[in-house]
Amino acid sequence: MAVLINGRDLTVEEVIRVCRGNEKVEIAPQAKEAVNKARAYIERKLDEGAVIYGLTTGFGKFSNVLISKEETTDLQRNLIISHTCTFGEPYPREYVRAAMLLRCNALSRGNSGIRLSTIQTMLDMLNAGIHPVIPRKGSLGASGDLAPLSHIALGLIGLGKVEYKGEIVDAKDAMVAEGITPVELAAKEGLALNNGTQMMTAVGVNVLWDAMNLLKVADLATAMTAEALHGITKAYDHKVQDVRGHQGQKITAENLLTLLDGSKNAMEVQPTKVQDPYSLRCIPQIHGASRDALQYVYDAVSREINAVTDNPIVFPDEDEVISGGNFHGQPMALAFDFMKMAISELADVSERRAERLINPALSEGLPGFLTKHGGVCSGFMIAQYAAASMVSENKVYDHPACVDSIPSSGNQEDHVSMGTTSARTAAMVLDNAQKVLSIEIAAAAQGIWLRQEIGESSIDNLAPATREAYDYIRTISEPIEEDVIMHDELAKFEQMVKDNSLLEVVEKVVTLK
Repeated sequence: MAVLINGRDLTVEEVIRVCRGNEKVEIAPQAKEAVNKARAYIERKLDEGAVIYGLTTGFGKFSNVLISKEETTDLQRNLIISHTCTFGEPYPREYVRAAMLLRCNALSRGNSGIRLSTIQTMLDMLNAGIHPVIPRKGSLGASGDLAPLSHIALGLIGLGKVEYKGEIVDAKDAMVAEGITPVELAAKEGLALNNGTQMMTAVGVNVLWDAMNLLKVADLATAMTAEALHGITKAYDHKVQDVRGHQGQKITAENLLTLLDGSKNAMEVQPTKVQDPYSLRCIPQIHGASRDALQYVYDAVSREINAVTDNPIVFPDEDEVISGGNFHGQPMALAFDFMKMAISELADVSERRAERLINPALSEGLPGFLTKHGGVCSGFMIAQYAAASMVSENKVYDHPACVDSIPSSGNQEDHVSMGTTSARTAAMVLDNAQKVLSIEIAAAAQGIWLRQEIGESSIDNLAPATREAYDYIRTISEPIEEDVIMHDELAKFEQMVKDNSLLEVVEKVVTLK
């Protein structure tokens, strides 16, 4: 069943289905009517000789230069080819697919004045798997993502390069192969295509989706570490969370109790200690705060994926075309900077838990550096180095991009959001956080195995949920008896975190929120 778009009720989940699951997309009938109505209005204004930004004027600092009706097609084409000022490695295909979907959804609202046939051609490209190559660097996040979105429009008019069937080819060749005719842009269409926040939002929605799953993985990692270190579960009692009242904290505590239910290692009371260190005891508060932050981002993104963000905006019923600032990425810039800090904290505290597992002064009797042959073998010693390195690297990326601005277009556009940088750095933070949590999970699994090896516990003492995780891990990675090439082993854990396979097997046993 195709995803229907109308510019009003697209969901985050539907975006992921399209950009990762390759679901087909169609324009809803009511949206077609709205698009045609707005286009008819634009045609009438063009015939009347009305002075409208981007329709009968130049762009940015050239907004005071009038353009004749005969020059409007050249104006739109020149806008696209001149604005493709991007550099760096191309965005992954799922980011490009999300951006194409989001742009089509925004245009289908009927406030942009674009032709229905132009939107349909972009959807035909999306459905056929023709993805314009978009280098990552070059957007200020206001006037939206001009440069990256221009690359999408470039493919639409049959120029530039696209990814098609796993190859990089000329856009026109891919379109010919699929029977798609390149668009010849009409008045207002170039600006409707490249003025908006869809690139930053496409990156952000993908990062958000993975971060929401990583929250559950972080709770699972905590539970496995608690099994290895004989954690005290009383700190997760609902009464503690209720008297503070934060929803994310409550959910995290509930997840931890669910994961550890039935454990004979992590229990309400431990005879050897009264309380755990913060990196175990305060996880409802730490992970919970990240949960609440991501909920804020989810709500903000849910609004933005259904927003009209180009300029000017067409209101046919009111007989108005208004030059505004909906292209400004500040709402997303703030959200994505918040998001990357929330993700970074998951890694911060994970590295501290890994340190407690690995450091013999903190691991409550586990062999030093999680090896039975200390001295000859180094075990997990340098795994902690790697985690510390990535946690520190994240602190650089965590600097909020949204507090920076630089004037552009002859100082006409004198405050910009840097929201695309916020989204891009959030993706880098996410990648590091996934790796750090992989290290903790590997260390926790080794610690659980070593407890049995030294006769202090048994695998049978694990809770059903953590036992499911442990058993799955052992189908992919054996316990480390003597030193191995650690990169190869840790890469297995990174893969099971990133592809959600570890989380999926656990969620067959318990339900996590």
